[in-house]
Amino acid sequence: MDLSQREKLKKDLQISEDLLPTKQEERTWKAGNFASIWMGSVHHVPAYASIGGFFVLGLSAIQVFWVIMVAAAILAFVLIINGHAGAKYGIPYSMLLKTSYGIKGAVLPGLLRGCIAAVMWFGLQTYAGSTAVTILISKFWPAYLQLGGDFRFFGIDLPGLISFTIFWMINVLFIFGGINILGKFTKILSLLIYIVFGGMAIWAIKLAGGIGPILDYTAKGIEGNSVLVFMGCVTAILATWAAPITNVSDFTREARTAKDQIIGQSLGIVITYILFAVASISIIVGSEIAFGTPIWNVLDVVDRFDSSFAIILSIVTICLTTLSSNVTANIFPAGYQLAALFPKKLNFQTGGLITAILAFIIMPWKLMENSTSIFTFLGIIGGLLGPVIGVMLADYFIIRKKELNLFELYSEDGQYFYKNGFNPSAYIATVVAGGIALIGQFVPFFKPLYDISWFVGTFTAFGLYIILMKLTKKRFGEIRPH
Repeated sequence: MDLSQREKLKKDLQISEDLLPTKQEERTWKAGNFASIWMGSVHHVPAYASIGGFFVLGLSAIQVFWVIMVAAAILAFVLIINGHAGAKYGIPYSMLLKTSYGIKGAVLPGLLRGCIAAVMWFGLQTYAGSTAVTILISKFWPAYLQLGGDFRFFGIDLPGLISFTIFWMINVLFIFGGINILGKFTKILSLLIYIVFGGMAIWAIKLAGGIGPILDYTAKGIEGNSVLVFMGCVTAILATWAAPITNVSDFTREARTAKDQIIGQSLGIVITYILFAVASISIIVGSEIAFGTPIWNVLDVVDRFDSSFAIILSIVTICLTTLSSNVTANIFPAGYQLAALFPKKLNFQTGGLITAILAFIIMPWKLMENSTSIFTFLGIIGGLLGPVIGVMLADYFIIRKKELNLFELYSEDGQYFYKNGFNPSAYIATVVAGGIALIGQFVPFFKPLYDISWFVGTFTAFGLYIILMKLTKKRFGEIRPH
């Protein structure tokens, strides 16, 4: 898209600059930026807790290691291929979605990922990070924990509310800093991650009496089909990444070249997950050997350190990894999606700020009181995002052969208009694949499908979309409004 076309779109459609393809001279992210961007999304409290669940299922330390590495390899591959369009054309996820779902049809899957899931996770991640802020402040000011006495604001005490507000405001600052600030921030954070979580692993290994006892850890044994359990654990890791996989083009659009995002994401995901595997397994198994009970919460690990400096450094790093995950997986996709929904009224900053405000209004500390319903809801959203990924990949690689017409994409009545602005094939594939992936949650007979729901949803939607598009002859360039 040349300069004259950009200016014409901005004038005729009054579209935000944030939604237009990133100019080549503004694409500054190198492999190192991509290698560091996802580190905060790997090392966070819920991720370590999930590994503890794998041991509960009966997996050994070696089996858990291979679960993590298989998931990491698949994750890196999917991030790279779904990020191809962003690197090639410089377009955000909210615009890429229109090529498969239609100019108007992109609204629903966009809302699902960019708004509903983002707001929920923004609130929950901010609350999780605020608990670390409370611990950090109390280390310097013990009386902080007694502020307000019995005061409660819809279920949260005054110290918790103050900590949440502080951490929320820090997140908001990144909205106005932009994506380039995030790239610089994660480069600094990457060093801290290796120091802190590497240190935790060394501490746990020493507690266990060396690496030998950890490797020799005797699991209780897997009950049922071991292959299905193994793949179910892989699915659990991938499901937590369903949202970032969907909107990865929001980041790859900043890549200098396709090679930068390929090398950067490959090394960043795989190397980070090697450290994560070593640290999580060492901490959980090492603490069980030393204390008789596994420690799944890294904040509990930090609390056992005998050095104030180590405690402070570790808590600060955990806060920063939570912040990085929140900004990467929630703020940016929500900001771009809202800007795409209301291009004449909102830009990225206002969209991100609305997301942050909504995340505060939903009072995530109240949502945490009923974790079963919340995570069931988020699990359903994750199960539906798999099919969205499948549709996007099938459309871009199989139907369109990686060729997009950018000017038509930004036109309100171009070849991506489909039928009345919607692509029925995409919606049918998404709903059917999502139903198949999630039915096991409600019908016990189909539980094996639910256990590997991400794979079922993604591959079913991928194949079904191709079949439907070929049957209806809705190929690239053939659908125009009447």
